[in-house]
Amino acid sequence: MRMSIRARYLLPAAIVVAVALSGLFSSVASARSAGHARAQVAGSSSHAGSRQGHTAAIRTMRLPRSYIGPGRVLFESTCSACHGSDASGTSRAPNLVGLGAATIDFWVSTGRMPLTNAAVQATEKPPRFDTKQTLEIAAFVSSLSSVNGPGVPIVDTRTASLPEGDSLFVLNCAACHTITGSGDALASGAYAPSLHIATPTQVAEAIRTGPGDMPRFGPGNLSNRQVADIVAYVTGPIQHPDNVGGLGLGGVGPVAEGFVALLVGVGGLMLVAFWLGDRA
Repeated sequence: MRMSIRARYLLPAAIVVAVALSGLFSSVASARSAGHARAQVAGSSSHAGSRQGHTAAIRTMRLPRSYIGPGRVLFESTCSACHGSDASGTSRAPNLVGLGAATIDFWVSTGRMPLTNAAVQATEKPPRFDTKQTLEIAAFVSSLSSVNGPGVPIVDTRTASLPEGDSLFVLNCAACHTITGSGDALASGAYAPSLHIATPTQVAEAIRTGPGDMPRFGPGNLSNRQVADIVAYVTGPIQHPDNVGGLGLGGVGPVAEGFVALLVGVGGLMLVAFWLGDRA
């Protein structure tokens, strides 16, 4: 009888304790991984000379005029019902003329547009159009004005500084997106989305265009070089963390991960105590 009780409680308790220890290591690792990432990329400072001589950290994509016709067809079939056939906006959606290709590309490539349900904030979802179709729509909207906002960026992160990107991210982005880039709730039902699946182009577009409640960082706020540094940091250590201490638990941060570890750890200790008491 005592052997059956032991078999009943010992294995679950051992599993729970193991998970708890892994979680505890993970919360410590979250704090260590930032420093580990800094140490890992410290060599990027050796690119300082090449960064000075490197020409463009961000180039603007030139959209062919041949994209305008197909983009018009796509826009009229999927976007004009809300934005109007001339993209000047209606009571249901804002004016798009003059916003620039980067704005259109960001909203369409992230699946936020076309909008499926009216809500406080458009949610990211699988895009309806492929890359070429998205650029065609952007080319058409851009053709409606001789003066436009930012174009679609091509980001070169080969000589980017990850330590500089880390510092800029902490200063300008972490307050809303959290230090791990997992996103967080904002006021009035809005939220800062996760950055874990954003592409380099989308990160740069968001910085330059300020979608939704996000502030827009123009060249007077962040240079192209600084934007490239942030993009390199987001698509590097943020999206591919080095969980040196164990399980990453989704990368939601040391506080949440520590809470999970504490909850599971206390639960495991309770099971062990219950098993010991029953055995006695």
